[in-house]
Amino acid sequence: MDALTAALKVAASGLGAQSERLRVVSENLANAQSTGTTPGADPYRRKTISFVSQLDRASGSSTVEVNSIDRDPSNFPIEFQPGNEAADEKGYVKMPNVNVLIEMADMTEANRSYEANLQVVKQARDLISMTIDLMRNQ
Repeated sequence: MDALTAALKVAASGLGAQSERLRVVSENLANAQSTGTTPGADPYRRKTISFVSQLDRASGSSTVEVNSIDRDPSNFPIEFQPGNEAADEKGYVKMPNVNVLIEMADMTEANRSYEANLQVVKQARDLISMTIDLMRNQ
C-alpha cells in the first residue's frame, strides 16, 4: 500500500473517532438537565469515550478506534428544587454530573481534530489526482 493511501486510511480513522466523540458530547449536552423521574432517582450520568491505537497490517500505519464508551463515576451535584418531581423529602434533586464548560471544550477539541483529519484527506486526494495527471501526460 502506498503512502498516500495509508495517509487516507489514518485520516479516515481519525474522522470516525472524532465523529463518535462529537456524538457522545452531544448526548451529554442534551442531557445536562435530565433529572430522574421519581424522588431520589439518579439522573443522567455523563458518558466518556476513550480511544485506542490499532496497527493496520496492510499499510503498516497506526489508526485510531473507539476503545470504549463508559459512564463517568463522579458524584451527582445536588440542588434545592422542592417543586421538581425528582426531589427527595427535603426538596433536593440529584442533577446530572455533566459540566457544560467541559463538554464545550471537548466539542471544540473534537471539531478541530475532525477538521485537521479532513484537511489530510483533501490533501491526499489532491496529491493522488496530481499523480494521475502526471502519469497521463507522460
